[in-house]
Amino acid sequence: MRRQSLLILSLIGVYFFNLKIVQAQRLMENLGRGVVAVHQGEGKVYVGWRMLGTDPDNIAFNLYRSTGGKAPVKLNKLPLTQSTNFTDTNADAKQRLSYFVRPIRQGKEQAASTAFTLPAGSPIQQYLSIKLKTPAGYTPNDASAADLDGDGEYEIVLHQTGRGRDTPANGLTDEPIFQAYKLDGTLLWEINLGKNIREGAHYTQFIVLDLDGDGKAEFACKTADGTQDGKGKIIGEATADWRDVNGKILKGPEYFTVFSGLTGEALATANYIPGRGDLGGWGGVGGNGGNDNNGNRVDRFVAGAAYLDGKLPSVLMCRGYYGRSVIAAWDYRKGQLTSRWVFDSENRDNPYSGMGNHGLSIADVDADGKDEIIYGAMVVDDNGQGLFTTGLRHGDALHVSDFDPTRPGLEVFGIHENETNTSGPGAALYDARTGQILWRGHDGKDVGRGVAADIDGTNPGAEMWFSGSEGLLNLKGKKIGNHPPSTNFLIWWDGDLTQELLDGNHIDKYKIGRLFTAEGCTSNNGTKSTPALSADILGDWREEVIFRTIDNQELRLFTSTIPTEHRLPTLMHDPQYRLAIAWQNVAYNQPPHPSFYLGQGTKKIKWPVIRVAPETFNKSKNAK
Repeated sequence: MRRQSLLILSLIGVYFFNLKIVQAQRLMENLGRGVVAVHQGEGKVYVGWRMLGTDPDNIAFNLYRSTGGKAPVKLNKLPLTQSTNFTDTNADAKQRLSYFVRPIRQGKEQAASTAFTLPAGSPIQQYLSIKLKTPAGYTPNDASAADLDGDGEYEIVLHQTGRGRDTPANGLTDEPIFQAYKLDGTLLWEINLGKNIREGAHYTQFIVLDLDGDGKAEFACKTADGTQDGKGKIIGEATADWRDVNGKILKGPEYFTVFSGLTGEALATANYIPGRGDLGGWGGVGGNGGNDNNGNRVDRFVAGAAYLDGKLPSVLMCRGYYGRSVIAAWDYRKGQLTSRWVFDSENRDNPYSGMGNHGLSIADVDADGKDEIIYGAMVVDDNGQGLFTTGLRHGDALHVSDFDPTRPGLEVFGIHENETNTSGPGAALYDARTGQILWRGHDGKDVGRGVAADIDGTNPGAEMWFSGSEGLLNLKGKKIGNHPPSTNFLIWWDGDLTQELLDGNHIDKYKIGRLFTAEGCTSNNGTKSTPALSADILGDWREEVIFRTIDNQELRLFTSTIPTEHRLPTLMHDPQYRLAIAWQNVAYNQPPHPSFYLGQGTKKIKWPVIRVAPETFNKSKNAK
């Protein structure tokens, strides 16, 4: 009897343990199939669609086309199982063409996806056009993608920038403006942050993500007196003006606000954490102390989001990285905004001070189902406690993924400034879980840019390159090739698993050359030459890129039309990659990376187990 009781108790324990694991799975977007169709001329139309992170491995698809409003016809003879793209070679461009897919599970067709429609006589172009309502004197800048209305498809939140200033510079700036658009160009809302938020790369960080699990994303950012939400409501005092004679804003209240992604309405506001405190307490030249009372380092902001409880994302609002670094984690649940925890390095004696970065990355470095914050040369655990610091100090670029498939876990590649730390490395690779330095080089050099990714299929694993590396390096630091033509962004664009180089308005393949140029478009952020956004927004697992047009009146969302034999779920259903899209706009924009090795030699990916928000969608979408 006792043995039976123990067995029952054991089974109950296993049940609740497994139930806990299921409950701890990250809740993510309930995406549709993201069908996209592109005219290629000569009766050819490229069609791509999503495989989801919740699909079984053996899922298959049938692809249908409706011409001129007639009954749809199936385009494939056998179920499509090898990839999620198809080239229709018998399309009449003079007719209205609609494409949709039906998944096949256990031999039975499922419900049809949302259709993508090409109007009759559509031009041959490789992009969707999103017409903008750009305010006079403003320029479309960084963007983010999220499902704002719960229909399973992405909308775009765009930062419209006027005159900006860097944090050390004096002078007034224009008021930061944010707009939300559907992919057909419908303007959903506009938010004006007001005169008491300075415009510039280090001030206006924003996060767009479904924070409360209702299937509709929220928009979150720092606000102040005079911020006007999407409904016209003013936060704080409408007439307050806290700008000093130098155009700096070093006094007055600071807020953190969560807005509705659908309407732009302010849903919840709290005092920003941390406050300015001692202006000189955020580090001096090189982040090594000194006196900085002019609002330079106190106004260095970074933002992100992380699944700190393994279920729903929390927003991370950060201040400082040259000296004192503070990360404040916020939860938005059931209409309430609450502080989860605050990490504060406090002073120069703290080993975590001066270890921050012009950005951050989020990853589950210890494989416990909860995310950690990689903030340059330090990692903060999901509970807000410091996990470790490498002591390598501040840097400008950061990359986190499984770069080396021969060793377990994730790696972190970063570059470092060495204005005062003359013995420190200019670039280094370390173990994301333990902080063990795996490679370091360029000691005593101040390195400005650097990248890690698999761009050379002849070399196992990822490669590294950076300003001054004088070549492409393997993960041991050995030179294996010439320096790539750019040290900037990345993109999965062609048909293989290695990444391409995204720089300015063009895409290059290492050792091969130019693959694509976005004519009539330009990049953002000066010499950084970054896109408005690069992410897996439509079609198969490969990434799209969004640029602004030269006249600033349009965004163009470009998608690859190169067939691929590889079939993967959408990268947006990998939590680490999805959170990277949320923080991509922050400070010195960096490209996203998944939580697994994706490159030459990738065979089988153990896809993260996720749940999706309980939303349904059955609307039709037209492209213009």
